[in-house]
Amino acid sequence: MTKRIYFDNAATTPLDPEVLAAMMPYLTEHFGNPSSIYSYGRETRMGIENARKTVAKLLNAHPAEIFFTSGGTESSNTAINAAIADLGCKHIITSPIEHHATLHTVEHLQNAHNIKLSYLKILENGHVDLHHLEQILADSKEKCFVTLMHANNEIGNITDIEAVGNICKKFNAIFHSDTVQTVGHFPFNLRELPVHFITGAAHKFHGPKGVGMLYINENIKIHPFIQGGAQERNMRAGTENVYGIIGFAKALELATANYETNSTYIRSLKTYMMEQLKMHIPGIGFNGDTSNNSLYTVLNVSFPKTEKSEMLLFNLDIHNICASGGSACTSGADQGSHVIRAFNNNPNKVAVRFSFSKHNTKEEIDEVIQHLKTMI
Repeated sequence: MTKRIYFDNAATTPLDPEVLAAMMPYLTEHFGNPSSIYSYGRETRMGIENARKTVAKLLNAHPAEIFFTSGGTESSNTAINAAIADLGCKHIITSPIEHHATLHTVEHLQNAHNIKLSYLKILENGHVDLHHLEQILADSKEKCFVTLMHANNEIGNITDIEAVGNICKKFNAIFHSDTVQTVGHFPFNLRELPVHFITGAAHKFHGPKGVGMLYINENIKIHPFIQGGAQERNMRAGTENVYGIIGFAKALELATANYETNSTYIRSLKTYMMEQLKMHIPGIGFNGDTSNNSLYTVLNVSFPKTEKSEMLLFNLDIHNICASGGSACTSGADQGSHVIRAFNNNPNKVAVRFSFSKHNTKEEIDEVIQHLKTMI
């Protein structure tokens, strides 16, 4: 079989062999339930708490602020629901280009609990209008909850969440940021960052699927979203995903240790692909901000709409090239990208997201370019 070229790392990444090695003892001999009081349980409990300390240290947070979940969706749902149920927020402010884990949750809360919901304007380059945020907060009579993602999963635009946090602080608003695309890809200093909640998902940085993280600032007190047990210090019921948690911590440790080398290399791949596309494919463009104020792993390309290009993802797949038309979480529904529509609704373009990891090469990019020349 021809080797596959995998350019959809924003959807998920391959598991790092070192992460698998760290997980294996907890898939075999360390199988005890962490809630058990005998030695098997104490061993797995110690593994979880050591992982928590590792994650907290790498993010410069306190271990008591780190809670393990099933992934980014659960983490965001927990934070958003808690803001309404526990923190007295009556007005949600978000953007139309958020992940559906956020958008669908805030829409549900608006309908079920009559919560006021405001969407920020999106600028021509795909960035969120922070002046509009300040204006809405200044005009609001209710306590506000702001939820804005750090980096957009489709176009890669990065929002200055420190600036957002400071605006929220000025108006006493609660701030949650979906950081699923940036935890493991950028350094964080949560002691200094003015944010109440952030999220992470291990499979975005070469960890296992099915495990995530929610940071809850120590000054915030909320009730559990999932009921039924005392796990995660009474915050998240259900037997812990022990080997997943071990994998999360190890993946974050490796990502942080190799950040400078990996980010420089992956950014060079993105730049190289941009150059090659402009050189060889007439009429292409790029969606979002392609400056350094963007995610170095993501490149969203607009191709001229033709009979051929409308079948582009299908034809790439035939040639064993994996790419995405947008978020993999909604790839089963051919509705186009809600992100692209929010700021650049051009029906004569076909958008494809290429996203890179440390395992990709310039040779792979050259091969993709050669195939694209025959497909467009």
